[in-house]
Amino acid sequence: MSVEINGKVPDFSASCTGGADFKLSAHAGKNLVIYFYPKDNTPGCTTEGENFRDLHPEFVKAECAVFGVSRDSLKSHENFKAKLEMPFELISDPDEKVCVIFDVMKMKNMYGKQVRGVERSTFVINKKGVLVQEWRGLKVPGHAQAVLDFVRTIGD
Repeated sequence: MSVEINGKVPDFSASCTGGADFKLSAHAGKNLVIYFYPKDNTPGCTTEGENFRDLHPEFVKAECAVFGVSRDSLKSHENFKAKLEMPFELISDPDEKVCVIFDVMKMKNMYGKQVRGVERSTFVINKKGVLVQEWRGLKVPGHAQAVLDFVRTIGD
């Protein structure tokens, strides 16, 4: 079963960059942006990461933590994070546990073939652990700014 708008997000944990595991319940009392992307070091995912990186100070001002998620390994994430100088952590989900909770695994067309992959998606979880907004199958240009604009509207 996947999460739904205005529903509580089940607690989960996963490996992430920075040497610690991510645990959703450890972030209670904070607004969170969790964005899912297909693959480290690909053009769209690099641009999306740079956009969230460049707006990160504004997310901090809005009292919101940002996390990126893909199926890449922790080593790949550490390299990607360092290369882009990301000020936030990346969650590694090779077994797709987190992807399943958010229902982001989809069949996609790639070079005329059907492949199963991560649908680019972003979720906002409020301080009470409730999913308050989602974007699915999104396009990168302007997206990080749209997420920030939404986050600024969340009250306590």
